[in-house]
Amino acid sequence: MNFFEHQDKAHQNTQWLFGLFALSILVMIVAVYTATLFFFGLAPRIWWHPQLFLVVACLTTVGIGIGSIYKIVCLREGGWVIAQQLGGRQIIDNMASERERQLLNIVEEMAIASGIPVPEVYILDQEYSVNAFAAGFTINDAVIGVTRGCLDNFDRDELQGVIGHEFSHILNGDMGVNLRLMGLLHGILFIYITGELLLRTRGGSHDKGIPLWGLGLLLMVIGSIGLFCGRLIKAAISRQREFLADASSVQFTRNPDAIAGALRKLQTIDSRLISPHAETASHMFFGKALNIDFFEQMLATHPPIGERIHRVRGVKVSVPRTSSKSHLQDASTMGFASTSTSKEEVVAKVGTVAPENFTYAQALLAKLPETLRAKVREQQSAMAIIFALGLETTKSETQERQIEWLRQVQTGELVDQVLILSSEIIKLDESIRLPLVDLTVPALRQMAPVECQRVCKTIQGLTKARGKLTLWDFVLQLILWHRLESHINPATSISVQFNSIEEVWTDCLLVLSALAKIGDSNLDNAIYAFRSGIYRLPGVWELEKPDTLIVGSFADVKKSLERLRLASNKIKQAIVDACAHTVLVDNKVTTQEANLLRAIAMTLDCPLPLITDYIMSG
Repeated sequence: MNFFEHQDKAHQNTQWLFGLFALSILVMIVAVYTATLFFFGLAPRIWWHPQLFLVVACLTTVGIGIGSIYKIVCLREGGWVIAQQLGGRQIIDNMASERERQLLNIVEEMAIASGIPVPEVYILDQEYSVNAFAAGFTINDAVIGVTRGCLDNFDRDELQGVIGHEFSHILNGDMGVNLRLMGLLHGILFIYITGELLLRTRGGSHDKGIPLWGLGLLLMVIGSIGLFCGRLIKAAISRQREFLADASSVQFTRNPDAIAGALRKLQTIDSRLISPHAETASHMFFGKALNIDFFEQMLATHPPIGERIHRVRGVKVSVPRTSSKSHLQDASTMGFASTSTSKEEVVAKVGTVAPENFTYAQALLAKLPETLRAKVREQQSAMAIIFALGLETTKSETQERQIEWLRQVQTGELVDQVLILSSEIIKLDESIRLPLVDLTVPALRQMAPVECQRVCKTIQGLTKARGKLTLWDFVLQLILWHRLESHINPATSISVQFNSIEEVWTDCLLVLSALAKIGDSNLDNAIYAFRSGIYRLPGVWELEKPDTLIVGSFADVKKSLERLRLASNKIKQAIVDACAHTVLVDNKVTTQEANLLRAIAMTLDCPLPLITDYIMSG
């Protein structure tokens, strides 16, 4: 399955989850109804009381619903909520140990290679077992957490294998399913929690029936049914996804020994967590987080480790087309045109990390000066890097005008830092500019949402001071807002509104036209590229096809991308495919085309990895 099919599968799992949740509610209603009959002394004389059943059904459903909604609202800000609940501490570079910096480096390499924003990384300091997790609703709010035991017991290769496993969960949409599962199951556990509170109450007793503490005991028994149902649902949802994540880790790193070594250590080192929140989050972890004594085969959220190792050993590893040495030599070039990769393969690469992508990302980041590599992880300097990327690259009246405007809205100290960093960034190859933006994201997210919004507005102000919106300004604004949107406005949610190409046909034409214009200044060549992309879209023969390019501004393209983001995965796949054909039809790609293509894919939530077997032209 490709990225888009995995996303559809995740959507199907969510629908299945809601179905199992509804079934669990029905079981809980029957259990509560039966307990109520005994409580009021009606059983065993009366087993069916319609009015009582209706009251119990309503109250139970409302109680479970309140519990679930409460938890879902708490989780809506993203994966960091889970990380902190589990006792996680975010790794901050200037306070990180050598091993923690090594972990940050691995996560950054994997993120840059796959085309997603760098996740925040948390250490569970109180957990000396070996385990890890990924949490978040989307790739833009994902976090990765590892236990202290992972850093103490795994070598770099094994740690890399585990991180590859977690990145599979991020890329395949498993995280969103896991968080929804966590929210829904909290409602089922609500009855158990209520029963525990009543059990602690030392109230009087009823003339008929049982004391209040007895009702609490009954509710705890009923709640244990919910606990059983919850574990059963988690097992049903997560087991097969673990096999897939293990296999993906092997493909990402081209090193079966890495993930296999980590799994072997799971056989000898405890992976269980001591956190009281481990029960609700157990399905998110790399290894077994709970000790299940009964029905382990049925309730375990993870397959047997021996079977996982056996399957990992059987995974066929793809061989990269070019050697690691060539990647290191050519790390200053990056593009999307090659005789060795077809246009169709671009879609297949979305949401994946091939070994050559990972090797290339390592080489690319190795070219960053150490001072700049450290500064992307600090709030103030990360903000300065973003502003430096928004400046005119050459000294001119335009740059002076931008700097003068920047001094009016930012502190003098920050502006001075921007100028120093700008001189360093200018020396770097253009191919590293987009990865540099992603590297700053974790530090920027440490800021308050209003401050992040200010950063975005400052970039817009620098563009106005320039006097025109260049392609790079457009790409920078597009990606920066997209990466920070979930932090600035956690309530934002994306749902499918368009299921047919007809509904977004005009938007498709405008985006393809923009790519064609950027790709070739010759009008005839641009029109040919434009129409090549159009004919990759479904239903093209029944729809109107323009003979020339569509007139539109960058603002119009942005509006079209916002609409296309609401299209189904099937439509998005066709759009990315059409964009790739528009760009690659002439077998050469400029830096501008590469940046715009990746920005379009990112905005559509289709992470496009660094494709290293292409040769940059222009």
